[in-house]
Amino acid sequence: MFKFSNLAGVPNRESMSSNNKFEKVRTFYQQLLPSMNEESWAITESVLSVRSFRKGDFIVREGSVCNYVSYLNHGLVRMYYHVDGKDKIISFCNEGNYISDYQSFLTRRPALTFIQALEDTEVVDTSFDDLQMLYKRVPESNIIGRLIAEQIFLEMCNGSNSEAKETILQRYTNLIISQPWLLQRVPQYMIASYLGITPEALSRIKSRFSKQRQPKELVM
Repeated sequence: MFKFSNLAGVPNRESMSSNNKFEKVRTFYQQLLPSMNEESWAITESVLSVRSFRKGDFIVREGSVCNYVSYLNHGLVRMYYHVDGKDKIISFCNEGNYISDYQSFLTRRPALTFIQALEDTEVVDTSFDDLQMLYKRVPESNIIGRLIAEQIFLEMCNGSNSEAKETILQRYTNLIISQPWLLQRVPQYMIASYLGITPEALSRIKSRFSKQRQPKELVM
C-alpha cells in the first residue's frame, strides 16, 4: 500500500518574497484573466499552500473528501477508479494543469477516485473554504473559477465522447497527438488501462499506428 511522504498533506504557506513556488500559478491566472490586478492576486496568494509528493504517493484517496483544487507546479499524476480488483485510469495530468476530484470537492462527499503521483510532484493548493472566501472577496476569482470548471467539464465530455464513439486506434492516435509526452513518462500498461485494453492489444495498436504514419509506398 502506498503512503503519503512526510511532506504530503502538510500545507506549507510561503510568500512570493521568499520563493517562486506561486509564480507558475500566477502566470496561469494571468493567461486566463489578464485584467487581474495586484491587490486581487495578493489576496489570492495569501491562501495558497504548497504540498510535495513522492512518486507513488496519493494526492486524493477514494473514500476521503477531496479538500483542494491543485495546480501542478511540476510532476505527473493519474486519476483512476479501482473496480473489481483492477485500476481503471480515466486521465493523466502533467505540470501546468489543475487536478481535483471535483465532484467530491464541490459536494463535500467522499471521493470515488484515486489521484496518484507518477513522478515526484509539487502542487499549489486552494482549499474549499478558502475558495469560497475568494469568491466573495475577489471578483476576478469567480471568472477564473468558472473558466477552470469549464475546462474540467469539457475534458470530461471529450473523454466520454471519445470512449463512446471512437475506435481504440482513433483514441490512441488522439492521445498521442494531444499528449505526446505520455510515451516517455507513462508505462505502457497504464496507457493500456486508460484505453481499456490489455498491454498486448496496445502493442498491436502501436504497430498499426506506426504503419499509418509511414509513407504509403513503404506499407503497400
